[in-house]
Amino acid sequence: MEPYFTLNNNVKIPSVGFGTWQTPDGDAALNAIKTAVQNGYRHIDTAAIYANEKGVGMGIKACGIERKELFVTSKVWNTERGYESTLKAFEKSLKDLQLDYLDLYLIHWPAAAHQFDNWQQINSDTWRAMEKLYTEGKIRAIGVSNFLEHHLEPLLAKAKVSPAVNQIEYHPGCMQQNCVQFCADHNILVQGWSPLGRGKVLDHKMLQEIAQKYHKTVAQLCIRWALQNDVLPLPKSSTPHRIRENFDIFDFEISASDIASINQLEDLGRSGLHPDTIEF
Repeated sequence: MEPYFTLNNNVKIPSVGFGTWQTPDGDAALNAIKTAVQNGYRHIDTAAIYANEKGVGMGIKACGIERKELFVTSKVWNTERGYESTLKAFEKSLKDLQLDYLDLYLIHWPAAAHQFDNWQQINSDTWRAMEKLYTEGKIRAIGVSNFLEHHLEPLLAKAKVSPAVNQIEYHPGCMQQNCVQFCADHNILVQGWSPLGRGKVLDHKMLQEIAQKYHKTVAQLCIRWALQNDVLPLPKSSTPHRIRENFDIFDFEISASDIASINQLEDLGRSGLHPDTIEF
């Protein structure tokens, strides 16, 4: 398993990211980032709405690794969509993170028809701002999050730069196969948030039995499974031993038959969040 994926603009991205959703700002975020980097992570994923960019930035400063060795992602929140507001939101994130550039910037959720008559235009305007930041060299790659095929199609029709990434919910029991296939057809890397199904997959008997075969935890099995399905997983934890454990997935390979068994799981640990029904 390669330690990197290569994005559609030839930027290399470390194949396992460290998620920071629900990590409190301040010392908690700082210590989580330091622990993650000490245990091999080089890819850090945050977002403005997580309200921890300052702590994440402090952790990046304190981790002892050169900036160029790290891959840092953030996201523009729903209330900041649109051209000018996206540009302002990016500058705030950059300031809070104490960085000169981002490696990846994402539209956190698409504007969708259930909330906006002009949803396609909102997404297009937001994307134009992302393209401007990209062409100015302030971001090494740009992408989206939680976009389904019908959100991506009108965006791609007007885009000058194709999204490099689509970050979606992805774990055993929630594969979103149509969206994943669409992204593969358009050379868009899929990143998986909630790769452990918010912890609900950990008690599944079949997954426990398969994990035991490889002398690994169910969490490690799920992270490795995502990688072998060509999806970049973003596990998150604030507990040092789990942070270490979640990165210890490069020394085994799941068999094709076990992958197939895991792929057949349905409706397990889903968040229930859908871009066409959310109210935030």
